[in-house]
Amino acid sequence: MATIERYELARGPARDRGRYMVRYRRPSGVQTTKRGFRTRREAEAYLATVQVSALRGEYIDVNAGRVTIGTLGTEWLAGRAHTKPSGERSVESAWRVHVEPRWGQVQVVKVRATDIRVWIAELSENLGPNSVARIHGVLSGILEGAVADRRIGSNPARGVKLPRRGTAKSNEFLTHTQVALFANEAKQHAIEVYVLAYTGLRWSELAGLLRRHIDLRRGRVSVERIAVFVGKTVHIGDPKDYERRTVPLPAFVVTMLADHCRGMQPDDIVFPAAQGGYAKPPGHNTWWDGAVQRCIKNTTNTRAKEAAQSEHGEATTPPFPRVTPHDMRHTAASLAISAGAHVKAVQRMLGHSSATLTLDTYADLFPDDLDSVAVALDRAATLSA
Repeated sequence: MATIERYELARGPARDRGRYMVRYRRPSGVQTTKRGFRTRREAEAYLATVQVSALRGEYIDVNAGRVTIGTLGTEWLAGRAHTKPSGERSVESAWRVHVEPRWGQVQVVKVRATDIRVWIAELSENLGPNSVARIHGVLSGILEGAVADRRIGSNPARGVKLPRRGTAKSNEFLTHTQVALFANEAKQHAIEVYVLAYTGLRWSELAGLLRRHIDLRRGRVSVERIAVFVGKTVHIGDPKDYERRTVPLPAFVVTMLADHCRGMQPDDIVFPAAQGGYAKPPGHNTWWDGAVQRCIKNTTNTRAKEAAQSEHGEATTPPFPRVTPHDMRHTAASLAISAGAHVKAVQRMLGHSSATLTLDTYADLFPDDLDSVAVALDRAATLSA
């Protein structure tokens, strides 16, 4: 049962020492006390608010709101065990690099929307809109959990304006000639370069390939499993439904794979790491980085010679882009489109969720049919005249 009691402060003028406190039980059954009310009416009003909010299921435990974002963030990440490792890696990185350093020691009840807006503005100075949105989503998800647990009344991150997602950076892709140059510089990893460039597989899909997933007779690769690294731990899983697919192989790639797979057993990893096991995505200071650097250097030298010999000082060889493994998907799409593949075929090859996504990503690579439409309409109108 709740009670209101009068007490006196130890210091101050005698006539101003009188105060009231409210003793009540939280919905959890824990006894608590709220002090500092100057009049009994103030204490009664507070108690009425507590009782009404408890009846409505809206009671907010002030003490529970004193837990830090760091504590809740750790619990929130642990509760995401059902998510795919490929998505979890970027979430964990956003938490570790951006959210925890700024908010880890802040009590959840003290997080203010104004402070979040300032933080978002600071992030936007160095990061792109997509990265900022992902980082904001991590903090917002943690705060949403605090709302559900009645630690706070509302999510201060909700409604915070994020930077607009403008035009993304242009995709990097290689020509047939550049693919061959890259493969040559990749040396013993040339086969990986060719498979990525002509199938559009993600690195996790390439790393997860077993011998039984490759049908050399039909010239097909089946994408049925992925190998995703989160830190130093590899997670073997299934692709999303729309990412499961069978990808055609050009004949010259089939020939390369036949030689590469000779002697393998059905469950052998097709592209293992140098020390065995699944191969991590190649990054800085790896064979991939070295091959790209050599290609850039060689191409730069070639362009310099062409410019020196040209009447107008122009080079004909295009610059070699600093491609990543993911850029090889763009390469595969570009080469397929230039060969005449339609949007549905490219969608199936890349494992996109929809043809709309494929068009949004590669619209500038598909031929512009506006002129041909005008010509066809003119011809039809002329014939009907």
